[in-house]
Amino acid sequence: MTSHDRTVLRDLARRVAEAAQRDVMEERRRLWHAQNSLRAARPLVFISPEGSWIELIPRAALECEEDEARGIEMGLRQRLYAAEHFDDDQVCDDTYPVQPAVHQTGWGIGPRHIFSGAERGAYNWEPPIQCLDDVDKIEIPTYRHDHAATEQRLDLAHELFDGILRVQLHGSYWWALGLIDEWTMLRGIANTFMDMVDQPELVHRGMETLMLGRLEGLRSLEEQGLLYLNNGNHYVGSGGFGFTEELPAPNFTGRVRLRDMWGFCEAQTMSEVSPAMHEEFVLRYQLPILERFGLNCYGCCEPLHAKLDMLLARVPRLRRVSISPWADKRVSAAKLQNRAIYSWKPNPATLAAIRFDADAVRADIRETIAIAREHDCTLEIILKDTHTCNYRPERFDEWSRIAMEEAKAG
Repeated sequence: MTSHDRTVLRDLARRVAEAAQRDVMEERRRLWHAQNSLRAARPLVFISPEGSWIELIPRAALECEEDEARGIEMGLRQRLYAAEHFDDDQVCDDTYPVQPAVHQTGWGIGPRHIFSGAERGAYNWEPPIQCLDDVDKIEIPTYRHDHAATEQRLDLAHELFDGILRVQLHGSYWWALGLIDEWTMLRGIANTFMDMVDQPELVHRGMETLMLGRLEGLRSLEEQGLLYLNNGNHYVGSGGFGFTEELPAPNFTGRVRLRDMWGFCEAQTMSEVSPAMHEEFVLRYQLPILERFGLNCYGCCEPLHAKLDMLLARVPRLRRVSISPWADKRVSAAKLQNRAIYSWKPNPATLAAIRFDADAVRADIRETIAIAREHDCTLEIILKDTHTCNYRPERFDEWSRIAMEEAKAG
């Protein structure tokens, strides 16, 4: 790494460290702890630009020269941008996490992607599983830790940030453990819908195979000591942070187990599937995974209002449920009450529109807060899946200001 790139990164790190010292960060930690204990004083707000980051921080704005340095720079600039622009409850801390070098083999087979060719465009895919016998081609994923590569990553991080940020080894190897979205990549979404009626044994065998493979992978990670606590300033589920005193589990001695962590499953491709089919083909295979975690989150973009009774009754230690833009807000609130966090995802299309309608944004947020208050819900407002802001970055600033005004007033 060039001396120029080192200078750029250290300067950015100093700015991150300064932002982390603001008094408001400790108050935000306290708020998230209360939120995750279902004792929130007010709705919490989190802004996650996701696909819009390229519009907020264009590649031309990066100053580093080498690719590795530019990747680190982008991460630091995102943390700074959020701290300086968004009036939300995200915590900026003074840590720098280093992902361990762990190689995963995958399922042995995968889809062939067909890309549109447009920048940030869509894609289609050809699923490899065409019949029941093809399920036998699925392999159990394995995880191998490259200790030497991990030490190299740590050495570089210490060289760059010692005395500025606290370097920590911290990694994760999945976003969600829902299985069904992986299955539909292997089999196809339309095929899976037809299979549930015409050849249910194919779906059952495929989901059981993935479940057993995932459980073996999790056991291997736990056995190798490659799991890390996510009970602090760690993104969990499909929105929210992990701050809690309920994890790690009792008798924790320093070696992280699944029971010391937040777990997460979702089933986005099953949005239009009935609760009965969801339970038969999806949840029954997710439960053996969720049972191993200390606290659990469920859901992402799929509307779950018709399935909340099932999830509340079956998912162990369910603490956070995603209420998507397509969910019935009133039905969801009436069913959840204060049994789990009402993790509301406002419609991100308001950021992408030709004209930003601030009044409509405020009305939507105000209505949701009122509904949540009526049913004693622990509400969080998570703006995500924002794949474009129509190249108007200031919309995020205004959205967060409106949301925080309503959250504090409500």
